Amino acid sequence: MGILSIVLQLILSLSILVVLHECGHFFPAKWFKTRVEKFYLFFNPYFSLFKVQKGETEYGIGWVPFGGYVKISGMIDESMDTEQMAGEPQPWEFRSKPAWQRLIIMVGGVVVNFILGFLIFAGMLWHWGESYVPSSNVSQGIYVTDSLGYELGLQNGDQITQVGEVPFEKFNPGAFNMGIIINDARSYKVIRDGKEIELPIGEQYTKILTKKYKKKTLFRARYPQKVVEVKKESPASKAGLQVDDVIVNVNNVETPSFVEMSLEVRKYKDQEIPLTVKRNGQLIPINITPDENGSIGIINAAMTDFYEPTIVKYGFLESFPAGVNKGVGFLKDQLKAFGQIADDRIDATDSLGSIVSIARMFDKGWDWQRFWQITAMLSILLGFFNILPIPALDGGYVMFLLYEIISGRKPSDKFMEYATLFGFILMIGLMIFALGLDVTNIFKGN
Repeated sequence: MGILSIVLQLILSLSILVVLHECGHFFPAKWFKTRVEKFYLFFNPYFSLFKVQKGETEYGIGWVPFGGYVKISGMIDESMDTEQMAGEPQPWEFRSKPAWQRLIIMVGGVVVNFILGFLIFAGMLWHWGESYVPSSNVSQGIYVTDSLGYELGLQNGDQITQVGEVPFEKFNPGAFNMGIIINDARSYKVIRDGKEIELPIGEQYTKILTKKYKKKTLFRARYPQKVVEVKKESPASKAGLQVDDVIVNVNNVETPSFVEMSLEVRKYKDQEIPLTVKRNGQLIPINITPDENGSIGIINAAMTDFYEPTIVKYGFLESFPAGVNKGVGFLKDQLKAFGQIADDRIDATDSLGSIVSIARMFDKGWDWQRFWQITAMLSILLGFFNILPIPALDGGYVMFLLYEIISGRKPSDKFMEYATLFGFILMIGLMIFALGLDVTNIFKGN
């Protein structure tokens, strides 16, 4: 069910993005009385799952469940239909329209993607608001979960206050990594033993974190342990653990926080070990045998049960500028990442991803908040990549149209044919390369 859920979310998200992107081309074309021959969700080589003719346009759904297109008369596109270009230009064709109209038709899809991303972010802020735990509330500090964290100088109990020049106001382990990768932070500050100290970050860690830690964190919040659920037929159930129990030590090792308790238990797979449990103010010894995964079958109280979160609510009108700010902030981070690649601080191969990478972003249980967040980010990324001046992308057509408007000279149909073919081959090559990287990472266990 987890894989099916991910696949369905991926298809739904891409369907929304593709249909609305293509509407951004379709409606301007109609407004300027340009014939649209086909409007398709997904690609349909050889046959279609569904199609219907309405007026001059064929609407359909292809069988390759990614992408989509509108086929506009008199335009060289990925279909490479050059026969229509052999005849004399007709009034309803794309090539017969003034350059400014063709420009509006081409940028329409990108504009829709940016607006959609901003609107989704706005809708999320209006519906759910923003919830986060202030770093100052995490009184027990952090627990370092990776050797690289220790290498960077982090210690258990540290309270992070700043990464580079950016205050670490919201507790978010991923933001620590991104501060180094995206913002090129060269130091961070922590409160340790009551004193604030500053620790350096070497330049090499930008590439190290990009390569191995895109989906990993170096630390977690330390917060108390308390059982809120005991799973049936689990080691915990058989050992007699109860709701509200607090495990204070594991095999005579003190465990003041949940993360320390769980990591300590994980060391003893299929081995009987003693626990000390605090129940109703009394200490009770219990023997337990973690399963083959090092789990004992309990659900712990959430971090927010111990550290009060801050919840920011947005009114309907307030949500729109906040959504734009969130979308623009996300886009700025992506541009910074490209800057890091250009400066060779990040390897491009560590940042490339195919449809597999996109699928792995979704939640196995279908979390709507996460679904819409990913869809918003993908919409903005789709708009950004599509406007790049690469032939076969919207940005390639825009580049040639701007040249035509400025110079007064229109590129020949033959030139556009070769340029589009080159861009199409380039895009296919990049997609195959990115897919290969994803497959390799899966086999490596990344």
